Amino acid sequence: MPRRNIFFVPGEFYHIFNHSVASIPIFKGARESEMFLNAAKFYLQPNPPIKFSLYRISKNRFPLESREKLVTIINYCIMPNHFHFTLKEEKEGGIKQFIQRISNSFAHYFSTKYKKRGHVFEDKFKAIHIETEEQLIHLSRYIHLNPVTSYLVENPDDYLYSSYNIYIGKEISDFVDPSPVLNNFSATMTYKEFILSQKDYQRTIHRIKHLLLE
Repeated sequence: MPRRNIFFVPGEFYHIFNHSVASIPIFKGARESEMFLNAAKFYLQPNPPIKFSLYRISKNRFPLESREKLVTIINYCIMPNHFHFTLKEEKEGGIKQFIQRISNSFAHYFSTKYKKRGHVFEDKFKAIHIETEEQLIHLSRYIHLNPVTSYLVENPDDYLYSSYNIYIGKEISDFVDPSPVLNNFSATMTYKEFILSQKDYQRTIHRIKHLLLE
C-alpha cells in the first residue's frame, strides 16, 4: 500500500474507511457483507493458525484466538460501496495489517465470484486519528447513521451490517467492544436517543454536500 501521512500508535483510536474502485457496489447483499465481517473477526488474530478459506467452512473446528489482537473494533458499518471502522491500535502496525488482510481476502473472494479483474478497493485506505473522547462519541453517531443518511433504511436498527444493534443491546458480539463509547452514557436508551436526535440533520447535511458537488 502507498505510504500515508498518519502514524498509528498503540492505544490510540482511528477512523478507518475505504471505497470500492469507481464506487461500484461490492457489498451486494448478505453473503458479501457477512463474508467481510467474518474476515474482520478472523483477522483480529496476529497469527491465524489456518487460512481464512478453511476457517469459513470449518468454524467449529478452529476457535479464534482472543487473548491477543491486532486491533480492537469499536464500531463498524458496511455500506454497498464502502466500509467504516473505528479501531484501536493494539499492536504496532496492527491497523495496517488488519485492513490489508481483510481487504485482500474480500478482493480475492469478490474477483473470483464475479470474475472481475483488477482492484476491488481503492489502493490507499483513509485514516483519521481520533484525538478526543468527544470525537470518538460523535464519530460513532456518524458511522451508525450512514445507512439512514443514504436512505437505505429509515432507522439505524433496521440495518443488519453495522454495530448499532450491538450498542443498543439487540445483538451480542464477541468481536466488537462498544465500551469506550457507551461508558459515556447512562444507559443504552440514552445512546439511542443521542443517535436519533441527529438523524434528520445528518440527512440534510448529506443532501447539501451533494448539491455543492454538482
